[in-house]
Parts: sequence; C-alpha cells; structure tokens
Amino acid sequence: MRARALDRLATVVLTLFAVLIIGLLLGLVGFILSKGWHKLNWDFISSPPQIVKAGGGVGPQLFNSLYLLVLTMLIALPLGLGAGIYMSEYAPDNRFTRFIRLSMEVLSSLPSIVVGLFGLVVFVQMTGLGYSLLSGALALTVFNLPLLVRVTEDAIRSVPQDQKEASLALGVTKWRTIVSVILPAAVPGIVTGAILASGRVFGEAAALLFTAGMSSPDLVFTNFDVSSATSPLNPFRPAETLAVHIWKVNSEGMIPDARAVADGSAAILVLTVLVFNICARWFSRWIFRRTTSGEA
Repeated sequence: MRARALDRLATVVLTLFAVLIIGLLLGLVGFILSKGWHKLNWDFISSPPQIVKAGGGVGPQLFNSLYLLVLTMLIALPLGLGAGIYMSEYAPDNRFTRFIRLSMEVLSSLPSIVVGLFGLVVFVQMTGLGYSLLSGALALTVFNLPLLVRVTEDAIRSVPQDQKEASLALGVTKWRTIVSVILPAAVPGIVTGAILASGRVFGEAAALLFTAGMSSPDLVFTNFDVSSATSPLNPFRPAETLAVHIWKVNSEGMIPDARAVADGSAAILVLTVLVFNICARWFSRWIFRRTTSGEA
C-alpha cells in the first residue's frame, strides 16, 4: 500500500511539473503574441524598416534570419553528423577521444558574446570576410557544433545493437550499415538536435552583433547576382537578423513606434520558430515512417 501511495504521489507531482512547464510556455507565447498581434500583416512582414519615421516592417530582417539559418545548417550539419558518426562508431575509448568530449563540453558552455568576439577576430578580421552573413554563419557553426555532435552521437548509440549486428552478419560493410541501417533509425534524434540548433540560430543576437552586423543593404529580390551588394543571395553582405533588429529597436531605435515594432518583430520571431519546429517534426516523422515501411 505504501509503495502504491508513493507511486501515485510521484505521478501527481511529475504531472504538476509538466503542466506548470506547459503553462509557462503557453503564457509566454501568449503574452508575446498578444503584444505584437496588431502588427502581424503582410505590409509589416514584407516591407523594409524605417529609420526615423513611424511604420516600416521587417522584411529584410526576416529573410536574413532564414538565409542565415540555411547557411549555418549547410556548414554545421555535415560537420556535426560526421563528427558524431566518428565518435560513436569509429573513435576508440582513449585519452584523445575523452579530450574531444571535454573540449565539446567546454565549447558548448561558452557565452554567445565570447563566440561573437571570437568570430569578430577570426572570421571578420583575420579572414577578411568583414561583417557578413558568412561570418555570422561560421560563428554560429562554432556555437552549435558541440550540440549537433553530441545529439548525433547519442542518437546513433540509441539504435539497438541487434540491427547493426544483423546487417554486419549479412556481409554488409560497416559504412553501408551506418548509412542504410543506423542513420535512418537515428533520424528522429538527429532532427531533434537540428531543431534545437536552428532555434538558437533564430534567437541568437549577441554573436551576430560582431559578425553579421547591425545593418542590411536595400535588397532587390529580383537580383540573383550573388556578387551584387543588393542581391539577397550574396553571403558576403552585412545582414541584420530579426533578433538583432529587436535588440537594436529597443536599445537605440529613433522611430516613434519603436515599442510596437519590437513587439511585432518578437511575435513574428516566435511564430517563425513555432512553424519551423512543427514542420521539422512532421518531416522527421515522415522520414521515419518511410524508413520503417521500407524495412518492413
């Protein structure tokens, strides 16, 4: 009887904790959306911001955030996936691999402002990239790489050993086993890590202040010449993201409706992250269903 009572008590307490966390999340999202809901219209989403006049929008900043996300994941995902595969399937348990894991732990705990200063010295100044999207993407790669490596390693290690042994017993090579058996089964965990890293890209401001810059040129969305300063696809141009724009408007904005613009920008940022997470989850489940149905 005592064990049952303790089990019920633990269930109630853990359920209350879960409800509290969900309530805090819903309350925070609801508060942000209620403050910026009046700004959610196509004109605000697509138009460029104003400097001194009221009005304007966040079109270039929203595009810069999405483009920066694509650039960052194109760099970070292959590196994180390759390092995670090596650490889980090839790396021996010795001092070198333990040093790698310690280095990743230290790197993941660095404040974003420190990563931004590192990016300023290495990517902006030493490489000559200047304040640009590429500098910001490289800095965010340093920021997100430990998370992607650790999540990939844990996702691969969580795959049942029987699947790997069955593939190897059929004469399949180790690399083919990793590609055809282990990675498809680890896709949900890897996608979860990619979602977490993407959320950090969307919401990061401190590291981008010193790498991507706090301004954006007047973009011409019909100009696809990547060497042009006004081309939205040029990775070497400065790019103010949505999170940086929110900080800039709140701290040094000169427009009369700075508060309303900041609230609307925050609402768009939250909605963008929510939509991206939902789509990524759906994509992960779709791949997993296709993989499992193919195996069946």
